[in-house]
Amino acid sequence: MVSFPPCKINLGLSILRKRDDGFHDIETCFYPVPFTDIVEVIPADKFKFSTSGLAIDGKESDNLCVKAYALLQQVHQLPPVQIHLHKIIPMGAGLGGGSADAAHCIRILNEIFTLQLSEERMREYAARLGSDCAFFISDGPMLGTGRGDVLNPLALSLKGYYLVLANPGIHVSTAAAYAGVVPATPVEPVSEIVSRPVGEWRKRLKNDFEEPVFGMHQELREIKDNFYKAGAAYAAMSGSGSTIFGLFEKKVSDPVVPSNIIIWEGFLA
Repeated sequence: MVSFPPCKINLGLSILRKRDDGFHDIETCFYPVPFTDIVEVIPADKFKFSTSGLAIDGKESDNLCVKAYALLQQVHQLPPVQIHLHKIIPMGAGLGGGSADAAHCIRILNEIFTLQLSEERMREYAARLGSDCAFFISDGPMLGTGRGDVLNPLALSLKGYYLVLANPGIHVSTAAAYAGVVPATPVEPVSEIVSRPVGEWRKRLKNDFEEPVFGMHQELREIKDNFYKAGAAYAAMSGSGSTIFGLFEKKVSDPVVPSNIIIWEGFLA
């Protein structure tokens, strides 16, 4: 079975407090974007994992797809499978590509082995693999709280907006990004701001990671500024970076940033 795990953008990201378990409580809106990896899972005589596309660093056992299979195999005594991951979404880009791959592996395994797991149960498994993995079990926008694993659907649609994703290939350390943030409760919750028209987001909807990350990488601030100069209704950094996105009310005819850093653009459905 083949699946196409999408990426996500964060519409607002508030770091509220540090938890006793070392994680942080956040509030953010996860919004799915049809820029996808490709995952194939088929039954096999023995377990095998292979990749193509973008090079993936690290050991095979550290890959979230492998961990997703191992988790379900341990609980449900699954037979061996062959997993092939074709990587298109850049890693460490604030787009959640690895988390999406893991979640879609869970979804595929649930279907091909008729495990009859509910979405809630699949989200519980996914949350063990990473804070934003659970979001990708479903296909719509969600308000994420807790570590990002407490999810509630949002009646939000960006249908018809033209989205541009730009990534200059900068690696942003999540630990360094968190180190630059002073947790605080915002005046307006993300959930309230995203219920307003997109044109009102610019002055209200903030990603708390932006200032510390922009302080380390000025070129990211310049990309965001260029999106606004080109007429974006809203622009921001996704997650802890380094992808910057711009939402436009119509298709952008000329590149608003250098074309070599645009990794995806298109209308949202």
